[in-house]
Amino acid sequence: MKQVFLSLGSNKGNRFLQIQESVKKIQYSAGTLIQISDIFESKSWAYEDADYLNTVLEIETTLSPDKLLKEIQNIEKKLGRMSKTQIINNKAVYSSREIDIDILFYENEIINSEKLIIPHPLLHLRKFVLQPMMQIAPNFIHPVFDKKIETLYIRCEDKNSLTLFKKTQSKDFHLL
Repeated sequence: MKQVFLSLGSNKGNRFLQIQESVKKIQYSAGTLIQISDIFESKSWAYEDADYLNTVLEIETTLSPDKLLKEIQNIEKKLGRMSKTQIINNKAVYSSREIDIDILFYENEIINSEKLIIPHPLLHLRKFVLQPMMQIAPNFIHPVFDKKIETLYIRCEDKNSLTLFKKTQSKDFHLL
């Protein structure tokens, strides 16, 4: 079994339901849920739009990184996600999404392929990832920066603040 951290975000439709359904589908097809952070609300990052709900999961999986990515993309599509972030003129163009699931870490592996970059290349810049990650794994060491999540959070320059939307409860996610 491999230790994996995933970030989930939603700012379109019933945001909490989208996250709930994603967690259930992840448990069904991608891995065993070990921990889930509380659900936080934040402003959209790098563009103006509806506020996001965000959480971070720790799962254990037998899937390879590539197979995990495919499974996550299938879950996103089933929940209405139309497309990934587009790059226009060398700049990321973000849009609203029912669900966005990112692989933050896969064990302590460093992967840099055409389809997949792990650790997620922007996680150290995003409080909406670091704050939930702090709840469940503050001592996890980022394999590229060789720094604890706690240190990355303290040094993060993201000025967006997060508010607690909902404390997580196992009944909300049918933890197995």
